Amino acid sequence: MKIKHPLAWLTLIGIVSFKPLTTIYKDGWIDLNKNGKKDIYEDPTQPVNARTADLLSKMTLDEKTCQMATLYGWRRVLKDSLPTAEWKNAIWKDGIANIDEHLNGYIGSNKTLTLDLATDMEKHVWAMNETQRFFIEQTRLGIPADFTDEGIRGVEAYEATSFPTQLNMGMTWNKDLVHQEGIITGSEARALGYTNVYAPILDVARDQRWGRLEESYGEDPYLVASMGIALAKGIQQNGQAASTAKHFAVYSANKGAREGQARTDPQVAPREVENILLYPFKKVIKEAGIMGVMSSYNDYDGIPISGSNYWLIRRLRVEMGFTGYVVSDSEALEYLSSKHHVAANLKEAVYQAFMAGMNVRTTFRAPDSIIIYLRQLVKEGRIPMDTINHRVGDVLRVKFRLGLFDHPYIASAAETRKLVNNAASRQVALQASHESIVLLKNNNNILPLSKELEKVAVIGPNATDDDYAHTHYGPSHTASVNVLQGVQQKLGAGKVLYAKGVDLVDKRWPESEILPEPMDAGEQAMLDSAVQAAKQAQCAIVVLGGNTKTGGESKSRTSLDLPGYQLDLIKAIKATGKPVVVVLIGSQPMTINWIDKYIDGIIYAGYPGAYGGTAIADILFGDYNPGGKLTLTFPKSVGQLPLNFPSKPSAQTDEGEHARIKGLLYPFGFGLSYTTFGYSNLKINAGTKATDPVAVTVDISNTGKVAGDEVVQLYIRDVLSSVTMYEKLLKGFERVHLQPGETKTLSFTIPRDELKLYDRDMKFVLEPGEFSVMVGASSGDIRQSGSFYIK
Repeated sequence: MKIKHPLAWLTLIGIVSFKPLTTIYKDGWIDLNKNGKKDIYEDPTQPVNARTADLLSKMTLDEKTCQMATLYGWRRVLKDSLPTAEWKNAIWKDGIANIDEHLNGYIGSNKTLTLDLATDMEKHVWAMNETQRFFIEQTRLGIPADFTDEGIRGVEAYEATSFPTQLNMGMTWNKDLVHQEGIITGSEARALGYTNVYAPILDVARDQRWGRLEESYGEDPYLVASMGIALAKGIQQNGQAASTAKHFAVYSANKGAREGQARTDPQVAPREVENILLYPFKKVIKEAGIMGVMSSYNDYDGIPISGSNYWLIRRLRVEMGFTGYVVSDSEALEYLSSKHHVAANLKEAVYQAFMAGMNVRTTFRAPDSIIIYLRQLVKEGRIPMDTINHRVGDVLRVKFRLGLFDHPYIASAAETRKLVNNAASRQVALQASHESIVLLKNNNNILPLSKELEKVAVIGPNATDDDYAHTHYGPSHTASVNVLQGVQQKLGAGKVLYAKGVDLVDKRWPESEILPEPMDAGEQAMLDSAVQAAKQAQCAIVVLGGNTKTGGESKSRTSLDLPGYQLDLIKAIKATGKPVVVVLIGSQPMTINWIDKYIDGIIYAGYPGAYGGTAIADILFGDYNPGGKLTLTFPKSVGQLPLNFPSKPSAQTDEGEHARIKGLLYPFGFGLSYTTFGYSNLKINAGTKATDPVAVTVDISNTGKVAGDEVVQLYIRDVLSSVTMYEKLLKGFERVHLQPGETKTLSFTIPRDELKLYDRDMKFVLEPGEFSVMVGASSGDIRQSGSFYIK
């Protein structure tokens, strides 16, 4: 079949920048170098390696070095929304590795977007094709650009299917659901013109103050790896898009959870690096075959990751088997000189990074700023051409694997419109919102609330704030439902009273966290109005917590208490004597000790996505039975930190303490339901051969009166080992739906590799001996236990 020119696929009328070269589109191939014959790299029937080698042999130094840098898209670096005549004089006249965030609707925080090439989906498709057409038709060799984009809660676009954050997806404990999210994200990305998605994030959370907790699946490496595999496989299904995982490596253990410019110097022991922080990357690279990795801008033990051959070649490629291409996190290359001071200047930073194994420099600067140094370094003989060929070859192979040389354009704007954010995908996103929400407390069965209530007060700063559904790294303008709207839709607006009560943060925040001051008259009046609303209602739903002002990238906390005057608000509402339920929005755990003690009903919603308000209302009024489980430990005080799962024996015990707060608010894996579950009949079979996996079965029964989901968690412990190991290691989990009285047998398989440890010589070995097996409803609620022996 003859490959059509992109303009033939679109009914949209627009002004094209360059006269179309329709003659290069042949029967089943594209004459990319315009020489009238089918070269090996242009032949879809040839192996990827042969096509890559052929193309490399034809490329000049200028063309090769252009495949080693990112061009950030419109309004980030690129001033033009469409190709112009000036592009023929720009450095990317010889091609470019990738174009990031082009026309995706995000142009920086608090900025209004008006360009129809981003907001109108059909025009967007046309514009993305026009941009790609420049590289196919107007460069000598016709090497397509890889269009990269963020995608940790749906692809970052003006409109796309909008999912809860990764943290919330972790709290679903549902790998199949995360896989569906990946399929939707990858297919919508490709339909919108994005061929490489920066997801999943494989950072394991280690500090509850960290601003980027919303981007992590949680604090357990097995959970992070399992969800990461599911998302990456979904994104890459049928080669629809590349999955680029981040941030490699040892990124999420920032000293004191500091963000901004302080993301350096992680204080982590070598075995914790291997067991916790590298574990997800090893698993996802091996099992999902991801095509991309983003190198982080921190150091480890004094060695910056993005300038380290040990990390980018020996560990990533040789040991883990990564075969894609490495992009730098923003400024990671520049930081070698400007922050870490291991390179004298930018040119030396370029030398170190690309010699170390970086493939593509990505940051918010023109690509010229490093390409010129690459060319100088080659001509000076410092970077061998063989090294350039290796780095560029990795990039080209990914482009061939994605089919960009054969199908560089979006086929149909009309089909894109039908696919993106369609009804079926929105239903999956709503399911994710439902499954991610955690019931923390339900004393006296205060929940679910009756839909027959005549008046309900919805109060609090997060009742109408769903900014979390429109931030960076995901869809920016997809329609969303806040909590107030969800309750109004459930009961009817006439039954619902609303009062904000207090702002999310007070006027002096964050200084007020250490120097609190009384409310002024205006703040007191706003709180009083909320009290009056509660008095007029039969019950109050108080929506508190954090939001985009208090959490996110470069927004780590010094306290985990509710910010501003939120605690004053809930105390005042409780004092009315009306039944009160608290809904917590926010990505960080909260030290809600007063609420935990005095409020009967508590729901933690995290950042529940565009349909969070609908899902929360469904749970509040009994149309959905919550089954989410925490993937973060909730401390009682920030002074208890560091406090996380998994932990070493007695490392987090309070036994013998006489001068500190003891215990947790909620442990890892915790979450309640409107029904109850029984565990029984644990069976363990370790097999007889050295390669046999350990098989575990257990029966789960719904012992309550309503249908519900239970997340069954399997933990193990190496009872006696040559090095200190963790008290509990998660090695299996499954979310199961049960009708009242129903019993299901769940089966888990533990491969022998999951029993190995790093011994005293840092060798990864399986030591013989006894292993405990613990199955339960959380890390702190073990219902069945047993053991097996490895000979």
